[in-house]
Amino acid sequence: MKPTMHHFGSDGRLEVSFTFQPRNKRGNVNPHSDSRCGSTGKGNIPRVAKLLALAIRFEKLVKRGDIQDYADLARLGYVTRARITQIMNLLNLAPDIQEDILFLPNTMKGRDPILEKDLRPVAAVPHWSRQRKMWVQMRKDRLG
Repeated sequence: MKPTMHHFGSDGRLEVSFTFQPRNKRGNVNPHSDSRCGSTGKGNIPRVAKLLALAIRFEKLVKRGDIQDYADLARLGYVTRARITQIMNLLNLAPDIQEDILFLPNTMKGRDPILEKDLRPVAAVPHWSRQRKMWVQMRKDRLG
C-alpha cells in the first residue's frame, strides 16, 4: 500500500488515496500490476524529483492560504515539522538545479543515484553559483 494522491476536499480536509498492489508468492510487489506502469516510460521516477514536486505544490498551498503554514502540513501529512523543512528546503536550490532534478532520468534498477539527503548540503549554500558547482560535481559523480 502506498499513498498516491493528496488533495483537499470541499470541506478543507486533506484527502489521501492509496494504491494497493497485489503481491506474488514471495511477498514482492508485482511490478506489472499497476496499470499506469509504463505511462512515463520505463523505470521509476526518482524520489527526489517527486519530493521537489511535492515541495512546489506545498508552497502553492501555503501561498494561496489553503494551508496556514508548514506546521499544518506536517500535522496533515503525519510527518514531523523537521521532515517538512527538509522537503521544503529543496526550494532553496537554484531554479535550473530544480529543473534538472525534476527531469532526472528514470531509475531503471536499483536505488536512485541522487537522494534528497545528498542535496541538503547543496540547498544550504546561499549562493546559486556555488550550488551549481556542487550540483555539476554531484551529477558527474552519480550519473556519469
